[in-house]
Amino acid sequence: MAHSDTKVKVSKIVAGKLRRYYNLSMWRQLARPFSIVLPNIRDFFLVGIGTLQSIVKLIAWRPDVVFTKGGYVCLPVGFAAHLLRIPLVVHDSDAHPGLTNRILSRWASAIATGSPIEYYPYPKNITKYVGIPVAPEFTEYNEEQKKLAKTALGFRADTPLVVVTGGGLGAERINTAIEQTLDELLPLTQVALVAGSNQYDDLRSLTPENNDRFQLLSFIPPQEMAMYMGAADIVVTRAGATTLLELAAMAKPIILVPNGHLTGGHQLKNAAVYRDKNAAVIVDDDELDKEPHLLFDAISLLLHDPKAMTQLSHQLSEFAKPEAAHDVAEMILSVVK
Repeated sequence: MAHSDTKVKVSKIVAGKLRRYYNLSMWRQLARPFSIVLPNIRDFFLVGIGTLQSIVKLIAWRPDVVFTKGGYVCLPVGFAAHLLRIPLVVHDSDAHPGLTNRILSRWASAIATGSPIEYYPYPKNITKYVGIPVAPEFTEYNEEQKKLAKTALGFRADTPLVVVTGGGLGAERINTAIEQTLDELLPLTQVALVAGSNQYDDLRSLTPENNDRFQLLSFIPPQEMAMYMGAADIVVTRAGATTLLELAAMAKPIILVPNGHLTGGHQLKNAAVYRDKNAAVIVDDDELDKEPHLLFDAISLLLHDPKAMTQLSHQLSEFAKPEAAHDVAEMILSVVK
């Protein structure tokens, strides 16, 4: 909510989602009636209620266009817009279209995508690759700016810095791999590990304190995260769509450890887009669980190969879309009757 505009009015509806788990077979999901089956049945009716609420609100507001960003809460609103013949614009961040966007795309007047169009099943005549709008502080740092940022964050300006982040809650396998190989990493590089709230206390007892080459952090607000990423020589992260476009705007060498157990395997598909263009090094999450040294090996190889780091930076920067917000706004305005 750090970037939210308090002047924008918020109106709520009820909504429901379809619980599907990529790592469980259909039969194993059906064997969990109280955590999967019954909540799905309940949420089916919530979608209906949310659609009626949306129809009432849209009739009262009389909008010229409806814009949806994906996620289950968009389904009742998008369906209501279709029923009321209000133009609908859909934005899809991930390379794997979610169920809501796949449904709403049938009625959309225009579709914006976060990855190149070839990764989507949408009609080409109404689809445009625009990227994802990112905050202006996510911008490329030159060498002098990188050194100043390192110093401001308490690191040495003349030593490489690897920033490792797994999101707000953290990524246990990534955190564990860094913790288990930290003694080998620190002679090579400085490390900032954004561990997330779930594992921070455990890691605090396992990792060194007062070490000028290592920082363990629970959470970093977006503005500070931009500085950490700007200061970094390598960033290790999951494969969330927005994070990837932020790093593309900063032209960083990246190592991705996509979470393969999220709905639809969307992080695996996001990572594949960047792997296909030689814009990222990929470390398999399940293999990392068995062999934590895989991440150390990937970091070490890059640190010893500046040419490869430069190539990754260049290839990733090709995905940057600095005009994404403007392009999305233009698409929205273009469908207004």
